[in-house]
Amino acid sequence: MNKAYFEVLRAGVNTTIQDKGRDHLYHIGIAASGAIDKRNYILCNKLVGNNLDEAVIEFAYQGPLLKLKNGRINVSITGDIIFNIIRKDSNVENGICYKNYILEDEDEIDLISTKNTAYGYLSISGGFELEKTWNSYSINTKANVGPNNGKKYSLKDKIFIKEPNLQTVKEKKIDYKEIPDNIIRVIKGTNFDYFSKEAQNSFFSQDFSVTKLVDRMGIRLSGNELENTVSTNIKSEGLVRGAIQVPADGNPIIMLSDHGTIGGYPKIGVVISADLDRVGQLTPGSVINFKEVSLEEAQNIFKSYADDTNRYLDECN
Repeated sequence: MNKAYFEVLRAGVNTTIQDKGRDHLYHIGIAASGAIDKRNYILCNKLVGNNLDEAVIEFAYQGPLLKLKNGRINVSITGDIIFNIIRKDSNVENGICYKNYILEDEDEIDLISTKNTAYGYLSISGGFELEKTWNSYSINTKANVGPNNGKKYSLKDKIFIKEPNLQTVKEKKIDYKEIPDNIIRVIKGTNFDYFSKEAQNSFFSQDFSVTKLVDRMGIRLSGNELENTVSTNIKSEGLVRGAIQVPADGNPIIMLSDHGTIGGYPKIGVVISADLDRVGQLTPGSVINFKEVSLEEAQNIFKSYADDTNRYLDECN
Protein backbone atom coordinates (compact mmCIF):
# COMPACT_ATOMS: atom_id res chain seq x y z
CA MET A 1 0.00 0.00 0.00
CA ASN A 2 1.35 3.42 -0.96
CA LYS A 3 2.02 5.85 1.86
CA ALA A 4 -0.21 8.88 2.21
CA TYR A 5 1.44 12.28 1.86
CA PHE A 6 0.88 15.93 1.08
CA GLU A 7 2.46 17.19 -2.13
CA VAL A 8 3.51 20.83 -1.85
CA LEU A 9 2.03 22.69 -4.83
CA ARG A 10 2.92 26.10 -3.36
CA ALA A 11 5.34 26.38 -0.49
CA GLY A 12 4.14 29.58 1.15
CA VAL A 13 6.35 32.07 2.96
CA ASN A 14 7.71 30.06 5.89
CA THR A 15 6.21 26.58 6.08
CA THR A 16 7.81 24.33 8.71
CA ILE A 17 7.03 21.51 11.12
CA GLN A 18 6.71 22.54 14.77
CA ASP A 19 5.76 20.95 18.05
CA LYS A 20 6.26 21.95 21.70
CA GLY A 21 10.01 22.41 21.08
CA ARG A 22 13.19 21.16 22.73
CA ASP A 23 13.68 23.43 25.74
CA HIS A 24 16.04 21.06 27.60
CA LEU A 25 19.17 21.86 25.55
CA TYR A 26 19.86 25.54 26.26
CA HIS A 27 23.01 24.56 28.15
CA ILE A 28 24.65 23.28 24.94
CA GLY A 29 23.47 26.17 22.75
CA ILE A 30 20.43 24.51 21.12
CA ALA A 31 17.41 26.82 20.75
CA ALA A 32 14.03 25.57 21.94
CA SER A 33 12.18 26.34 18.68
CA GLY A 34 8.58 25.03 18.76
CA ALA A 35 5.30 26.67 17.78
CA ILE A 36 5.24 30.47 17.98
CA ASP A 37 1.61 30.48 19.19
CA LYS A 38 1.35 27.70 21.78
CA ARG A 39 -2.41 27.94 22.31
CA ASN A 40 -3.28 27.73 18.62
CA TYR A 41 -0.83 24.84 18.31
CA ILE A 42 -2.50 22.70 20.97
CA LEU A 43 -6.04 23.62 19.89
CA CYS A 44 -5.19 22.52 16.36
CA ASN A 45 -4.18 19.09 17.65
CA LYS A 46 -7.22 18.80 19.91
CA LEU A 47 -9.61 19.37 16.99
CA VAL A 48 -8.39 16.22 15.22
CA GLY A 49 -8.10 14.08 18.35
CA ASN A 50 -4.29 14.07 18.56
CA ASN A 51 -2.10 14.19 21.61
CA LEU A 52 -1.56 17.87 22.33
CA ASP A 53 2.19 17.60 21.64
CA GLU A 54 1.87 16.11 18.13
CA ALA A 55 3.78 17.84 15.31
CA VAL A 56 1.87 20.27 13.08
CA ILE A 57 2.54 22.43 10.03
CA GLU A 58 3.20 26.06 10.95
CA PHE A 59 3.06 28.72 8.24
CA ALA A 60 3.44 32.49 8.11
CA TYR A 61 1.44 35.06 6.13
CA GLN A 62 0.84 33.14 2.88
CA GLY A 63 0.51 29.44 3.64
CA PRO A 64 1.11 26.42 1.41
CA LEU A 65 -1.14 24.79 -1.18
CA LEU A 66 -1.14 21.07 -0.37
CA LYS A 67 -2.55 18.12 -2.32
CA LEU A 68 -3.39 14.89 -0.51
CA LYS A 69 -2.10 11.71 -2.12
CA ASN A 70 -3.01 8.08 -1.29
CA GLY A 71 -5.08 8.81 1.78
CA ARG A 72 -8.09 10.07 3.67
CA ILE A 73 -7.45 12.31 6.67
CA ASN A 74 -9.06 14.47 9.33
CA VAL A 75 -7.60 18.00 9.24
CA SER A 76 -7.99 21.29 11.12
CA ILE A 77 -6.71 24.85 10.76
CA THR A 78 -6.25 27.33 13.61
CA GLY A 79 -5.34 30.99 13.55
CA ASP A 80 -6.84 33.94 11.70
CA ILE A 81 -6.66 32.28 8.28
CA ILE A 82 -8.31 32.54 4.87
CA PHE A 83 -8.32 29.09 3.30
CA ASN A 84 -10.20 26.90 0.83
CA ILE A 85 -10.67 23.18 0.44
CA ILE A 86 -10.59 22.19 -3.23
CA ARG A 87 -12.25 18.83 -3.77
CA LYS A 88 -11.04 16.48 -6.48
CA ASP A 89 -14.21 17.26 -8.49
CA SER A 90 -13.05 20.94 -8.45
CA ASN A 91 -15.74 21.99 -5.97
CA VAL A 92 -14.35 24.73 -3.70
CA GLU A 93 -15.38 25.05 -0.05
CA ASN A 94 -14.61 28.17 1.97
CA GLY A 95 -12.74 27.02 5.05
CA ILE A 96 -13.64 27.88 8.63
CA CYS A 97 -10.95 27.91 11.28
CA TYR A 98 -11.29 26.00 14.53
CA LYS A 99 -13.22 23.08 13.09
CA ASN A 100 -12.24 19.80 11.49
CA TYR A 101 -12.68 18.55 7.91
CA ILE A 102 -12.26 15.25 6.11
CA LEU A 103 -9.91 15.37 3.12
CA GLU A 104 -10.19 12.62 0.52
CA ASP A 105 -7.52 11.38 -1.86
CA GLU A 106 -6.60 14.10 -4.44
CA ASP A 107 -8.31 16.88 -2.44
CA GLU A 108 -6.32 20.08 -1.94
CA ILE A 109 -6.17 22.57 0.91
CA ASP A 110 -5.19 26.12 -0.02
CA LEU A 111 -3.95 28.17 2.93
CA ILE A 112 -4.30 31.49 1.16
CA SER A 113 -3.15 33.92 3.84
CA THR A 114 -3.34 35.04 7.41
CA LYS A 115 -5.55 38.06 8.07
CA ASN A 116 -4.44 40.22 11.00
CA THR A 117 -1.84 37.86 12.45
CA ALA A 118 1.41 36.27 11.33
CA TYR A 119 1.10 32.49 11.91
CA GLY A 120 -1.36 29.68 11.33
CA TYR A 121 -1.39 25.94 12.03
CA LEU A 122 -2.50 22.76 10.24
CA SER A 123 -2.85 19.44 12.03
CA ILE A 124 -3.96 16.02 10.79
CA SER A 125 -5.32 13.05 12.72
CA GLY A 126 -2.49 10.73 13.69
CA GLY A 127 0.19 13.22 12.75
CA PHE A 128 3.01 13.30 10.22
CA GLU A 129 5.62 10.59 9.65
CA LEU A 130 8.81 12.30 10.79
CA GLU A 131 11.98 11.63 12.72
CA LYS A 132 12.78 13.51 15.90
CA THR A 133 15.96 15.48 16.43
CA TRP A 134 16.86 15.82 20.11
CA ASN A 135 13.40 14.66 21.16
CA SER A 136 11.49 17.17 19.01
CA TYR A 137 10.09 17.43 15.48
CA SER A 138 10.53 21.22 15.39
CA ILE A 139 12.42 22.72 12.46
CA ASN A 140 14.93 25.50 13.12
CA THR A 141 15.91 26.87 9.71
CA LYS A 142 18.72 29.04 11.13
CA ALA A 143 20.50 25.99 12.54
CA ASN A 144 19.27 23.44 9.94
CA VAL A 145 17.83 21.29 12.73
CA GLY A 146 14.79 19.03 12.43
CA PRO A 147 12.85 17.25 9.66
CA ASN A 148 13.34 18.16 5.99
CA ASN A 149 17.05 18.70 6.76
CA GLY A 150 16.07 21.63 8.95
CA LYS A 151 14.71 23.64 6.02
CA LYS A 152 11.34 25.16 5.29
CA TYR A 153 9.26 23.27 2.73
CA SER A 154 9.58 23.98 -0.99
CA LEU A 155 7.63 23.31 -4.18
CA LYS A 156 7.18 19.57 -4.93
CA ASP A 157 8.28 18.47 -1.46
CA LYS A 158 6.38 15.57 0.10
CA ILE A 159 5.19 15.57 3.71
CA PHE A 160 4.40 11.97 4.67
CA ILE A 161 1.47 11.09 6.88
CA LYS A 162 1.07 8.41 9.55
CA GLU A 163 -1.74 5.89 9.13
CA PRO A 164 -4.85 7.71 10.45
CA ASN A 165 -7.78 6.03 12.22
CA LEU A 166 -10.91 7.59 10.75
CA GLN A 167 -13.48 5.05 11.84
CA THR A 168 -14.96 7.25 14.57
CA VAL A 169 -14.49 10.79 13.25
CA LYS A 170 -17.01 13.31 14.51
CA GLU A 171 -17.33 17.00 13.78
CA LYS A 172 -15.55 19.22 16.27
CA LYS A 173 -15.30 22.97 16.53
CA ILE A 174 -14.23 25.64 18.98
CA ASP A 175 -15.87 29.03 19.38
CA TYR A 176 -12.51 30.78 19.61
CA LYS A 177 -12.18 34.53 19.72
CA GLU A 178 -8.90 36.37 20.21
CA ILE A 179 -9.60 39.85 21.61
CA PRO A 180 -7.18 42.36 20.06
CA ASP A 181 -5.01 44.10 22.65
CA ASN A 182 -1.93 46.23 22.03
CA ILE A 183 -0.87 46.16 25.69
CA ILE A 184 2.02 43.74 26.25
CA ARG A 185 2.72 42.99 29.92
CA VAL A 186 6.33 42.66 31.06
CA ILE A 187 8.45 42.11 34.14
CA LYS A 188 11.48 44.37 34.55
CA GLY A 189 14.62 42.80 33.11
CA THR A 190 17.91 42.06 34.84
CA ASN A 191 19.50 45.16 33.26
CA PHE A 192 16.60 47.59 33.74
CA ASP A 193 18.82 49.86 35.84
CA TYR A 194 21.26 50.27 32.92
CA PHE A 195 18.80 52.71 31.35
CA SER A 196 18.26 56.36 32.21
CA LYS A 197 15.16 57.37 34.19
CA GLU A 198 13.81 58.99 31.02
CA ALA A 199 14.32 55.72 29.10
CA GLN A 200 12.70 53.67 31.87
CA ASN A 201 9.65 55.92 31.85
CA SER A 202 9.59 55.99 28.05
CA PHE A 203 9.69 52.20 27.85
CA PHE A 204 6.36 52.01 29.69
CA SER A 205 4.70 55.08 28.17
CA GLN A 206 5.55 55.33 24.47
CA ASP A 207 4.19 53.51 21.43
CA PHE A 208 6.50 51.03 19.71
CA SER A 209 6.01 49.97 16.10
CA VAL A 210 6.81 46.50 14.79
CA THR A 211 9.34 46.85 11.96
CA LYS A 212 9.74 44.60 8.93
CA LEU A 213 12.58 42.81 10.73
CA VAL A 214 10.41 40.00 12.09
CA ASP A 215 11.02 36.24 11.97
CA ARG A 216 10.93 33.20 14.24
CA MET A 217 14.03 34.45 16.07
CA GLY A 218 12.59 37.76 17.17
CA ILE A 219 10.79 41.03 16.57
CA ARG A 220 12.64 44.32 16.18
CA LEU A 221 10.70 47.38 17.35
CA SER A 222 11.02 51.05 16.50
CA GLY A 223 10.39 53.97 18.83
CA ASN A 224 12.12 56.76 20.72
CA GLU A 225 15.67 55.67 21.56
CA LEU A 226 16.06 54.08 24.98
CA GLU A 227 19.19 55.67 26.45
CA ASN A 228 21.63 53.28 28.09
CA THR A 229 23.78 55.04 30.70
CA VAL A 230 25.99 52.08 31.68
CA SER A 231 26.95 49.86 28.74
CA THR A 232 25.33 48.73 25.51
CA ASN A 233 27.34 45.52 25.62
CA ILE A 234 27.47 43.08 28.51
CA LYS A 235 28.97 39.66 29.01
CA SER A 236 26.83 37.23 27.07
CA GLU A 237 24.33 35.46 29.30
CA GLY A 238 21.33 33.20 28.93
CA LEU A 239 18.18 34.28 27.11
CA VAL A 240 14.58 33.11 27.31
CA ARG A 241 11.66 33.49 24.93
CA GLY A 242 10.14 36.90 25.56
CA ALA A 243 13.36 38.58 26.73
CA ILE A 244 13.59 42.17 25.47
CA GLN A 245 17.11 43.16 24.51
CA VAL A 246 18.14 46.71 23.64
CA PRO A 247 21.16 47.07 21.32
CA ALA A 248 23.20 50.24 20.81
CA ASP A 249 20.59 51.91 18.57
CA GLY A 250 18.14 52.00 21.51
CA ASN A 251 15.36 50.04 19.81
CA PRO A 252 14.13 46.87 21.58
CA ILE A 253 14.18 43.33 20.17
CA ILE A 254 11.78 40.70 21.57
CA MET A 255 13.11 37.13 21.50
CA LEU A 256 10.87 34.44 19.95
CA SER A 257 11.05 30.64 19.61
CA ASP A 258 14.25 30.36 17.53
CA HIS A 259 16.21 32.93 19.55
CA GLY A 260 19.85 32.40 20.37
CA THR A 261 20.51 30.83 23.74
CA ILE A 262 22.80 33.66 24.89
CA GLY A 263 22.96 37.38 24.18
CA GLY A 264 25.17 40.33 24.99
CA TYR A 265 22.69 43.21 24.86
CA PRO A 266 21.14 44.60 28.06
CA LYS A 267 17.70 43.20 28.87
CA ILE A 268 15.20 45.87 29.85
CA GLY A 269 12.29 43.49 30.37
CA VAL A 270 10.71 40.09 29.75
CA VAL A 271 7.27 39.53 28.24
CA ILE A 272 5.10 37.48 30.58
CA SER A 273 4.25 33.93 29.46
CA ALA A 274 0.54 34.66 29.01
CA ASP A 275 1.27 37.34 26.38
CA LEU A 276 3.86 35.43 24.32
CA ASP A 277 1.29 34.03 21.87
CA ARG A 278 0.01 37.53 21.08
CA VAL A 279 3.54 38.88 20.69
CA GLY A 280 4.44 36.10 18.26
CA GLN A 281 1.43 36.97 16.11
CA LEU A 282 2.38 40.64 15.73
CA THR A 283 2.79 41.82 12.13
CA PRO A 284 4.90 44.66 10.69
CA GLY A 285 3.23 48.00 11.33
CA SER A 286 1.52 46.88 14.54
CA VAL A 287 1.74 49.35 17.42
CA ILE A 288 2.19 48.13 21.00
CA ASN A 289 2.71 49.49 24.51
CA PHE A 290 4.49 47.81 27.40
CA LYS A 291 2.93 47.60 30.86
CA GLU A 292 4.86 46.60 33.97
CA VAL A 293 3.50 43.81 36.17
CA SER A 294 4.96 42.03 39.18
CA LEU A 295 6.00 38.38 39.20
CA GLU A 296 2.96 37.54 41.33
CA GLU A 297 0.66 39.34 38.89
CA ALA A 298 2.28 37.51 35.97
CA GLN A 299 1.65 34.16 37.69
CA ASN A 300 -2.02 35.00 38.27
CA ILE A 301 -2.44 36.18 34.68
CA PHE A 302 -0.91 32.93 33.43
CA LYS A 303 -3.35 30.93 35.56
CA SER A 304 -6.21 32.76 33.84
CA TYR A 305 -4.59 32.09 30.45
CA ALA A 306 -4.29 28.38 31.27
CA ASP A 307 -7.91 28.26 32.50
CA ASP A 308 -9.10 29.85 29.24
CA THR A 309 -7.04 27.39 27.20
CA ASN A 310 -8.52 24.44 29.11
CA ARG A 311 -12.02 25.81 28.55
CA TYR A 312 -11.41 25.83 24.79
CA LEU A 313 -10.02 22.30 24.98
CA ASP A 314 -13.12 21.15 26.83
CA GLU A 315 -15.29 22.35 23.94
CA CYS A 316 -13.79 19.53 21.85
CA ASN A 317 -14.68 16.73 24.28
